Amino acid sequence: MTSVLRLAGWAVVIVLVIAVIGFVTMSRADIPYATLQAQYGDASDRYLDLPNGVHLHYRDQGNQSGEPIVLVHGFAASLYDWQDWVTRLSGRYRVISLDLPGHGLTEAPKGYHAHMDDLVGAVDTLTTKLGVTHFVLVGNSMGGGVAWNYALQHQAKLDGLVLEDSVPPPYPPGQGVKTKGNVLIFNLLQVPAFRGILTRVDLTPLIRQGLDAAFINHNLVTPALVRRYSDFSRAPGHREILLALQDGPKADPAAVNAALGKLTVPTLVMHGKADGVIRWWEGLRTSRAIPGSTLILYDGVGHVPMEQIPDKSAADLDGWIQSKSLAAKR
Repeated sequence: MTSVLRLAGWAVVIVLVIAVIGFVTMSRADIPYATLQAQYGDASDRYLDLPNGVHLHYRDQGNQSGEPIVLVHGFAASLYDWQDWVTRLSGRYRVISLDLPGHGLTEAPKGYHAHMDDLVGAVDTLTTKLGVTHFVLVGNSMGGGVAWNYALQHQAKLDGLVLEDSVPPPYPPGQGVKTKGNVLIFNLLQVPAFRGILTRVDLTPLIRQGLDAAFINHNLVTPALVRRYSDFSRAPGHREILLALQDGPKADPAAVNAALGKLTVPTLVMHGKADGVIRWWEGLRTSRAIPGSTLILYDGVGHVPMEQIPDKSAADLDGWIQSKSLAAKR
C-alpha cells in the first residue's frame, strides 16, 4: 500500500510539473498599445476620450453627406472585421466603426470592467460627439446585443436597426436556450477555474478554433487574421475585460421581450444558416420578437456574413436601406 501511495504521489508531482511547464511555455505578455498601433493603425484612425477613462478608437469614413451607418463588432473582434463593408458602402453612406472597450485599439484604464451599459454608452457618446443624431445601427454577434440594447434605450435616434448573427434577446424561462455552438473558448469561459489561466496564456489555438467555427470556409481563416485577433487580445487589460463581459447584471426576460415588442424602428435581421456560434433559429426568434422586421437567412454562411460574403451582404443592407427610404423618414 505504501508503494502504491508513493507512486500516486509521484504521479501527482509529475502532472503538476508538466502543468507548470505548459503554463510557462504558453504564457504570453501584454503587447503595448504603441506596438499594436504601429502594426495595425493607419491614417483613418481617430480617438475619443470617454468620461470613464476609455481612449476609444474609431473611424469615420465614406460619404460625409450620406446616411450614417454605425458598425459594432462582436466579442473579441474589432472594427477591422468591417473593412469589406466599409469599402463597398462608403460611396453612398457615411460609415462609422469603432472598437468597443476591451477590443482592438481602444485603451481602457487599469482595472476597468465593461458591461452592456458601458458598451451602449460608448456608442452613444461617440455618435453624440460626432453630431450624428440619426443613423442606422448595425451589430454583429455581441455587437448585435449592443445594437438592440441601444435601440431599447435610444430608439428615437435610430433610422434603422440591423442585427447580423446577433446575440439573441433573453427569452422567458423555458422558451429558448442560448448557446455558443461548438466554440471551445466560450465553453471554457463558463468554467471559473480556467478564467484566470486564460488571462495569461497564448489564446491562439482557441482563437483559430473559434474563427473556423465562425467562418465555415476555413480558407478565409488566414494566419494574418488569427494573428490580429491574438494580438488584440493581448493589449493591456483586454483579456480581463473580455472575461468580465461574460458576467454582469442579468436582464429581466419578460421586460426585455415586452420592450422589443414595442420597437417601431425598421429592423433587418441577417443570419447565416451554417452559423456554428449562434444558431440561425435564434435569428428567427429575434426577428419574430421585433414587429415588422425583415429576415434574411444565408444558406452555407457562418457567423460573419460581412466577411464571408461581403458583396452579397453589403448589397442586401444597401437594398434594404434604400427600399425603406430611411433617411427620408427623419
